[in-house]
Amino acid sequence: MAYSDFKTISQVKTSFDLSISLVDLFPNIDRVEPSEYLKITLKRNLQVAFDNDTEKARSELIIAPLLMDVREMFKGKVSLFSGRDFNVDATKGLNGFCDYILSASEFTLEIEAPVITIVEAKNESTNAGLGQCIAEMVAAQRFNQARDKVIETIYGAVTTGRLWRFLKLADRTVSIDNEELVIENAEDINISKILAILTQPIEQLSIC
Repeated sequence: MAYSDFKTISQVKTSFDLSISLVDLFPNIDRVEPSEYLKITLKRNLQVAFDNDTEKARSELIIAPLLMDVREMFKGKVSLFSGRDFNVDATKGLNGFCDYILSASEFTLEIEAPVITIVEAKNESTNAGLGQCIAEMVAAQRFNQARDKVIETIYGAVTTGRLWRFLKLADRTVSIDNEELVIENAEDINISKILAILTQPIEQLSIC
């Protein structure tokens, strides 16, 4: 069993004794302006990604540039890992690879605690990846705990590149945002909100 075997919310809820609810996670969050580099990149990339209509294209042309912008905002003090094995507890199905991991560590050769955000890329609806993303968030929580780098909240996102759905895990409580954010074009205001949500957990750790 691996992360990808968690197909449903009910499956992951039962496996890890979680409480899961839909809430308005970010009602008043301040928006974060994308860098000029990201604006130009998305202006060039979005239509190509949409026209290709594959997970790989959207991952490379939309998701990765957005996450790299987050890393640059913190001057490299946050590590970004893409397509890396994240084997935490194979006996519980907490093993396999994660599409993207953000860690509050400058070390980029291997994943170090604390892992703060998991991003799962999907080519379908965001609902299709919620179970898998929650399992990866549980793994991140346990990974941090085993290394005495306990943080209050793990963040997660399931995205098609165009659609973004965010989650939070605190103790055994998972909150899934009611709102699904949509990127329609390079000037979309939701890009600023996505960046704000992705930077929030890093700012809470006082990384500057």
